Amino acid sequence: MTLVRVPPSLEQEVDLAKTYDAVIVGSGAAGGMAAHVLTTHGLQVLMLEAGRKLPIEQELRSMQWPYDHPRRGDEPPGSHHLSLNEYTIRKPPYAKGAAFKHVYSYVGGWSGSDYVKNILVDEKDHPYTGTNYAWVRARCLGGKTNIWGRLALRLSDYDFKAKSHDGYGEDWPIAYADLEPYYDKVDLYLGISGVKENLPHLPDSQFQRPSKLNAGEVKLRESLKKGGQVLTPYRAGVTTDGLKHNKYRSKCYGRGACDRRPGGCDIHAVFDSPTGLIYPAMDTGKLTLRTNSIAHEVLVDKNTGRARGVAFLDSVTHKSYEAKAKVVIVGASTLESARLLLLSRSPQHPNGLGNSSGHVGHNFCEHVMGPGVTGLIKELVGKPHTLDDGRPGGFYIPRFRNLKDRQPGFIRGYGYEGNSGHSMFPAHVMDTAGFGGQFKKNVRDHAAAFISMGAFGEVLPRYESYVDLDPATKDGWGIPVLRFHYQFSDNERKMAEDMVATGREMLEAAGIEVVGQDNEILTEGWSIHELGTARMGNDPKTSVLNQFQQSHDVRNLFVVDGSSHVSASCQNPTWTIMALAWRSCDHLADEFRKGNL
Repeated sequence: MTLVRVPPSLEQEVDLAKTYDAVIVGSGAAGGMAAHVLTTHGLQVLMLEAGRKLPIEQELRSMQWPYDHPRRGDEPPGSHHLSLNEYTIRKPPYAKGAAFKHVYSYVGGWSGSDYVKNILVDEKDHPYTGTNYAWVRARCLGGKTNIWGRLALRLSDYDFKAKSHDGYGEDWPIAYADLEPYYDKVDLYLGISGVKENLPHLPDSQFQRPSKLNAGEVKLRESLKKGGQVLTPYRAGVTTDGLKHNKYRSKCYGRGACDRRPGGCDIHAVFDSPTGLIYPAMDTGKLTLRTNSIAHEVLVDKNTGRARGVAFLDSVTHKSYEAKAKVVIVGASTLESARLLLLSRSPQHPNGLGNSSGHVGHNFCEHVMGPGVTGLIKELVGKPHTLDDGRPGGFYIPRFRNLKDRQPGFIRGYGYEGNSGHSMFPAHVMDTAGFGGQFKKNVRDHAAAFISMGAFGEVLPRYESYVDLDPATKDGWGIPVLRFHYQFSDNERKMAEDMVATGREMLEAAGIEVVGQDNEILTEGWSIHELGTARMGNDPKTSVLNQFQQSHDVRNLFVVDGSSHVSASCQNPTWTIMALAWRSCDHLADEFRKGNL
């Protein structure tokens, strides 16, 4: 049975002599949404993607069993995925001097590294320097949306007005009411599963059918409810009911394939930018796509200082080209967008494009993670097996710290992601003692009795947390690379201590035996939720963009990805990135029609 339609032909004639209405740099969540919105408004758009178009279904092969792969999913000899110890002990560039032919980020080490070797960048060609940082990059059409973790959460005014709440940092120049209708648009256009909880600090979405909690998760939920806390089914960017307006995506069939690869979905029930946004935009006839195009400078008019296009290199031939446009939209991901702005120096913009404030690259923030707990639900030991892995996720416990109370030691908060139940590969096999028949029986009896959860906490934005250009190191195309100046602070470390202690308390209060805990914070960058570096604000002296992600300095320049975020919150950012991009591109199209750009 054919589940999805064949994508449109990507073999297009790209006329670089033409001046497009808009050029978009990047094809992930932000760039894809910009393409969708602007083509809907009738603009002629050129999209530049640094990587290639991959046959993602053939890459992920979600239904391939491990024994059908010659190396059970491992990458071929000569390839290596970085480990936590390498990120912790060594300093970047991590691939420098490596004996391996190819070096990739840690993501491939989760499971099935061979399935993502063409999605992740080769660290040998894409170095960076400075402080320790686990930077995950995917150069291909759709970027990291091809392998993202699916959790789709909204921010609230506890986040948008965080300074007003606790006095730290800056408020966003928008409130939840400004973005709520655009969250709704994203929900309805892309699909999201979940359950309404009516929480002011975690607003509900326009949900499709949720996944079900299993016995262990219900046990924990009922215990938390007694203390006024909430455990809700995983809010996944997955269409569980299907989308009548999108012929390129299938609804979720609960195949149990979600955890067989490092994210991704070969039938596109999970949102990805190509099938969710880019292919429908191409069907309008208004979007032209050029892959293998590495942008290295936003060009400006010598007389006006306004953006006039983008200079890029062909990643295969290394030849230089220029794309001309009336409006330039940067959506290359938080760190790459900051890099592009810093690279775009000119007499009119000597510190980088849009950087009169000196804030480009600064106020970098993300999520701290690593601390977590594992419990054993004794009454589930030896119970009949159930089908629990046909879900896009397990559960989520929303933030509860520093809402009405004031937690000593740290400000802001964190949430937990967790799961329980049966999976294709039984939990904790490697921790189970013994061998032979009794060993197998122990594994089977305990397979669904474990419950685990790990925390994601807000990292505070600080001006001294920043990236700049390394004056000496260049990538495989001769372009200066980023240098990191960034470390977690005492606030994150105190928060991490509370994550572990509170996780234990939650499990023990539910009558669940704690059998493991992770105390250590993972290397900076591990969350893959990089934010900030070109923040929004009302004051051009302390911010880079206005509330519509429009440059204070260059009227026809927009930066529509996570770099615009003023703070990180503790919620995963993908849904907010797309809601903001939709709102900004609606504004852009309106201003374009009025001749104001």
